[in-house]
Amino acid sequence: MEEDIKKEKSLIETLKPKTAFKVGLLSGLGIMFFIGFFILLGVFINNKAEGSAITKDINNNVAAANNPQPTSGGDIAIRAVDKNNDWIKGNPDAKISIVEFSDTECPFCKKFHATMKQVLSEYDGQVNWIYRHFPLTSLHSRAQKEAEATECAGEQGGNKSFWDYIDRLFEITPSNNGLAESQLSDIAKYVGLDVDKFQKCLDSGKYTKKVQDQSQQAQAAGGRGTPYSVILVGDQKIPIPGALPFESVKSTLDSLLK
Repeated sequence: MEEDIKKEKSLIETLKPKTAFKVGLLSGLGIMFFIGFFILLGVFINNKAEGSAITKDINNNVAAANNPQPTSGGDIAIRAVDKNNDWIKGNPDAKISIVEFSDTECPFCKKFHATMKQVLSEYDGQVNWIYRHFPLTSLHSRAQKEAEATECAGEQGGNKSFWDYIDRLFEITPSNNGLAESQLSDIAKYVGLDVDKFQKCLDSGKYTKKVQDQSQQAQAAGGRGTPYSVILVGDQKIPIPGALPFESVKSTLDSLLK
């Protein structure tokens, strides 16, 4: 009997460390779960707050874009239209000019390019379109050279060749650096330019500074992204931030042409 009690006591003593280990393990897991729950809760609340802030900013930007407001002449520092040096599509003497600062590899610019074609068609003779460069090279490393290519096209064939070239470029580029540099000479051939002369011009880098200067002009005029455009009519300067749909641009133009 005494021997049995000793065996039972020995067994109990053997089990105690195992039981203690299990209890300790479960307790540790419980504490980790408890702490993890509150960490995740904090992350969720923080992300929700940030998401709400971002959504609010987006909504505010959309509202501003859909309701562009006229400004006094001195509020937007934009260089006046120069009939001798600007690339102008439409009637040079039109009542309204739309100066667009654009990036050839920006997908929103590609969309707005089509919108501006529709604007010129709808307001034939009343509105002209001035194209200036604003390559966002930190996002689209190929856009700078593409902008220079359009200038080389214009140098060789004048205003018509500039617009033919840029129309074709926007037509075929998939955007976001998707157009291979080798295709620039293909576009030159497509629009009827002397490809050798075009390539020499492009390789020379003679228009690098012009493109960079226009990018600085865009920023000085309030451009923080592309496309960025400014409607000029009389002494009014009305910004168009982003790729507004045709209906929004039409609404503004109709009010100005009354």
